[in-house]
Amino acid sequence: MTNAKKYNNIKLSISVTKGVVTFALILLFVALGYSLLLDNFLKEYIGSNYLRLLAFTGITGLAMSLLFLPVNFYSGYLLEHKFGLSNQSIGAWIKENLKGLAVGLAIGMPVMLIFYYVLETFGADWWLPFAIIMFILSVVLAQIVPVLILPVFYKILPLENEDLKERIYKLAGEAGLKVENVYTFDMSKETKKANAAFTGLGKTKRIILGDTLLESYSSDEIETVIAHELGHYKRKHIVKNIIIGTILSFLTFFLMAWLYDLSIPWFMEAARADIAALPLLSLWAMIIGFLQAPVSNIISRAFEYEADRYAVEATGKGDVLIGTLEKLTDQNLGDREPHPLVEWYSYSHPSIKKRRAALEDFINVAKH
Repeated sequence: MTNAKKYNNIKLSISVTKGVVTFALILLFVALGYSLLLDNFLKEYIGSNYLRLLAFTGITGLAMSLLFLPVNFYSGYLLEHKFGLSNQSIGAWIKENLKGLAVGLAIGMPVMLIFYYVLETFGADWWLPFAIIMFILSVVLAQIVPVLILPVFYKILPLENEDLKERIYKLAGEAGLKVENVYTFDMSKETKKANAAFTGLGKTKRIILGDTLLESYSSDEIETVIAHELGHYKRKHIVKNIIIGTILSFLTFFLMAWLYDLSIPWFMEAARADIAALPLLSLWAMIIGFLQAPVSNIISRAFEYEADRYAVEATGKGDVLIGTLEKLTDQNLGDREPHPLVEWYSYSHPSIKKRRAALEDFINVAKH
């Protein structure tokens, strides 16, 4: 078994186990009455429902974090070092996780309070205004991530390679996209993996390249990677993903609201807005997310094939693209041939074996 196969099998096993254990713990927390006990305990000290919600969530969240800390340390630090992918010290790993926690709290706490206000105000119809709020929030976040959130984690600098920059501007122009600048970020401070991304929305749209990509790949190779990312823009995948994501989001909140009301009497005598009952929403969110995942990934993989084809059309460098994808797969320890069921359910990108075959077919057809 190759290192890549071992690495991905371990990551998959940890992910599945954590998901199952998390679901079971939340279910037992509610079914055995501990959720009600905690809420009643907090009522003795905290009169405000909103403050009690924050305390309830903080206590349960801290308990889960401590429980999974050894597993998270193994998967996020030890495993990455074992397979030669990480550049982080223990101190840096802790620092980055604390940053992630701070950003998560800064966004998550207001969302939680807004959710509870909507739940109390709109009753059974809470799902609709909350889905609208979450859509607006997702648009705002897409705009601010490149300028406010990414700089918390990485040093973002303008690309200095003028030749590569001009190539990217040319590709962007042909795709109908105006890009103000191309940036690099210090991905190497954390990992030996390489990546690039098209991020932002509206005036904050930008292309960012990991420094590991710039160090290990030629301008031709990077050009094909960027052409692929621009293919998502050219083929309207960003707009399509917003539409699909919005539909799935509204459907998810509707189903959560319906199933939540249906299931509360199974576990306790509680009203819809009782804090003790709210963990049930997490259970339904996990179940719905589990069922939706393969649908989202099937769509995502179809978009990846389209973006690959666009990259070949835009650069005329199909062989270079194939070689670059192979190189990225090896550098990032991607599984070249995952189990078909695993790929169908959990892969947002096709495996390199299928990607290469599809590209070779497309190139051969284009030649004739």
